[in-house]
Amino acid sequence: MWRWLRTFVCVCGMALLLSWSAHAREPETLQLALQRTPEGLFLSARLGLSPAHAVEDALQKSVPLYFVWQADVYRKRWYWTDKRVASTVRTLRLAYQPLTRRWRLSLSNDAGAGSGGAGLQYALHQNYATLAEALAGVGRISRWHIADGPAADSADRVELVFRLDLSLLPRPFQIGMVNQPDWTVELQRELRVPEHVEVEKSTEPLSDKDEADVAEPQR
Repeated sequence: MWRWLRTFVCVCGMALLLSWSAHAREPETLQLALQRTPEGLFLSARLGLSPAHAVEDALQKSVPLYFVWQADVYRKRWYWTDKRVASTVRTLRLAYQPLTRRWRLSLSNDAGAGSGGAGLQYALHQNYATLAEALAGVGRISRWHIADGPAADSADRVELVFRLDLSLLPRPFQIGMVNQPDWTVELQRELRVPEHVEVEKSTEPLSDKDEADVAEPQR
């Protein structure tokens, strides 16, 4: 009986340890903010990425990795499940180029699911001198438009997911990686939609009268 209890406790402890390890690669949240304007919802974020040795080793061997940002905007409904009113995906491909010894980061606004990354259409490319700079580019977004004005008006919350998408890796690397904690890079956050709508002030040119009222600085 006691032996069975000890075995049970050990198994539970190992399960908890594995569960903790699976989340050990969650990126550090340095900045995360929602902005609501008449044009819609905008998301700005900055994450600190510290990949495991196995992930960094694959990158150094020119294996391209794909990181996905996904933002789903929901409206609360008391009579049914919450309704998704907007969904946006951004995929980033990071690869090392041995000939130039530079890191190339490519941006796509497609999900690329099931295509192995081959079907992604890239809208922007940027080169970095170091891996640290490239990872900073992966974990940084500025004023990402995730919902239009009408959707933002009725929205209640935003569910944000950032992850390393293993399904877009080359086939040989996908085998056996599902339960490897070193390759589990994922962040999930829920953000409330701001009630306040920020209106940007337009700068109007000075009229002739206004210009006349501006005194010249004394010499």
